[in-house]
Amino acid sequence: MAENAPDLGRRRFLTATCAVVGGVGGVFAAVPFFSSFKPSAKAVSAGVPTVVDISKLTEGAQLIEVWRKRPVWIIKRSNESLAVLDSIKERLKDAESEEVDQQPKYAKNGTRSIKPNILVLVGSCTHLGCSPKFFPEMKAEDWDSEWKGGFYCPCHSSKFDMAGRVFNGSPAPTNLVVPIHRYVDDNTIIIGEEQEAA
Repeated sequence: MAENAPDLGRRRFLTATCAVVGGVGGVFAAVPFFSSFKPSAKAVSAGVPTVVDISKLTEGAQLIEVWRKRPVWIIKRSNESLAVLDSIKERLKDAESEEVDQQPKYAKNGTRSIKPNILVLVGSCTHLGCSPKFFPEMKAEDWDSEWKGGFYCPCHSSKFDMAGRVFNGSPAPTNLVVPIHRYVDDNTIIIGEEQEAA
């Protein structure tokens, strides 16, 4: 009779081992399931704000960053280029930046910027998405004998002034987009975060 009696210690060991192995297997099976709820690295990188150091940006220079897979230009304008912005208004389609989706409220002003000398723009033409070229010099160009500096799109000849406003006669329908951005301090901009109201 003792020979046929169940070995309770062995039974407990096998039961505990199966429970542990099953639990570990369940955890490994659940990890991919719960991980699928997290946004992909691609999605995270597409919307993550970009911190930019502008301490070495010189007057008349352009810095190019990437945010949401689009080029973002940061340009330090000279006082001379700012002074001519009002003088060319009659040549522009939307001189007062009335198109609401082209800039945040804090950039709906004569310079389309938070700080007058620093311009932040998405570097994609509003016509078909080509990247316009930066021509800051105030001198006659092949496409404009009265050029006062700005951006020229070689794809279809759209022209934009030093505030990213589109010229009359350009195929681009609207001004270049000013992305949401804010200043952390005088030398640091975060592209992709709203500027707090002053």
